[in-house]
Amino acid sequence: MFSLTSLLLVLCSVLSPALCCDWLRHFGHLSGESQNVLELMGGPLTEEQGPVPFPYKLYTRMCKAEVETKLVFIRDSLKQIANLYRHENLTSVTWDTDKMDQFRAIIDRQTEELNSCVSTTRRADRKLRNYFRRLKRCTLDSTGGSAACWELIRKETKEHLALLDVLVNSIKAHQRWC
Repeated sequence: MFSLTSLLLVLCSVLSPALCCDWLRHFGHLSGESQNVLELMGGPLTEEQGPVPFPYKLYTRMCKAEVETKLVFIRDSLKQIANLYRHENLTSVTWDTDKMDQFRAIIDRQTEELNSCVSTTRRADRKLRNYFRRLKRCTLDSTGGSAACWELIRKETKEHLALLDVLVNSIKAHQRWC
């Protein structure tokens, strides 16, 4: 009996972040919606390369991480994306502003719902914060928010959202009942 109780306690402590996270059930819909609205905000995505290398190694590392670490990373990535779109100079944006507002609302909703799944005391990954800080500084801050830089931000956002989908799917694959 003792071993069964111990096993149950261990399983509950390990799986509770994913099991208690109702957000995972809605993520596919919200993620698809945010990616669709991002596409509809403007014209075709730019082919230009961004000034900051995309953090593929960071995503690779996260694929191997534990569930709660992945959830914190996803939450913090969404927060960082939302912060990019709160830049004070949006005057050069040629996008449909209603779509942009809708995009921000979806990202904010995902972040809020994900907050219920993870510890709010866990800090964002330093490399993730540094990447977004450099991206903002090398694009929006250095140009004052030019239209070309906003298009780079939109392209980078699309890549992040696609890889966040991969992370969520890896959580769901481990937790078949989510």
